[in-house]
Amino acid sequence: MAKCQDAPAPGVDWSGCSKARLMLTNEDLTGIVVQRSLLTLSDFAASRMAGAKLSETEVSRTRFEGADLSRSDFTKALGWRANFAQANLTGANFSAADMNRSNFAQVKAAGSNFSKAELNRSDFSGADLTGANMSKAEVARVLFQNARVTGVDFSYSNLSRSRLEGRDLKGANLTGAYFYLTQLGGADLSGVSGLSQAQIDIACGTEQTKLPAGLNAPKGWPCKEEED
Repeated sequence: MAKCQDAPAPGVDWSGCSKARLMLTNEDLTGIVVQRSLLTLSDFAASRMAGAKLSETEVSRTRFEGADLSRSDFTKALGWRANFAQANLTGANFSAADMNRSNFAQVKAAGSNFSKAELNRSDFSGADLTGANMSKAEVARVLFQNARVTGVDFSYSNLSRSRLEGRDLKGANLTGAYFYLTQLGGADLSGVSGLSQAQIDIACGTEQTKLPAGLNAPKGWPCKEEED
């Protein structure tokens, strides 16, 4: 059984505990276990939380800015408007997590797993997502400005209205991805796999957008994103 009154420390087990509004910045919480718990409105900025287990835990409006969350597990976690800016998420697992409107700007998330995650309206500007898994994820209206997205698995994801202008998507898997009004101006899609003409026809690119061999820019390019 979790001991909810235990002091914060590496490996502490707070599973099933209500721990909202914690102020634990720059702490060593390596391997902390907080599964099926409540951590809303807490602050873990710059803390060391490698290998943390936070599956099915609510972290809405919680700050993880600059924290080391490498190999952490956020499976099925709920984190609306959570802040992960500049955090180390290398190898982290956000599978089936609900992180809508969250801040992932400048995170290190190479090889991370966001499959089936809800990430609508989140900010991944400047993030390193090299080789990340975003298959079947909801990534509508997401910002990818200056992000590294080479090798990302976007298969069967919803990328509608997301901003991928100028991105190099070499090695990305776009099989079945939904591209309605996805902003692709100047993006390099020449090295992707799984992209079809039907997907391109509903996206928004420019004459600088590079397409795979056999695909053609629609006559409607460039187009403007529709208002809500």
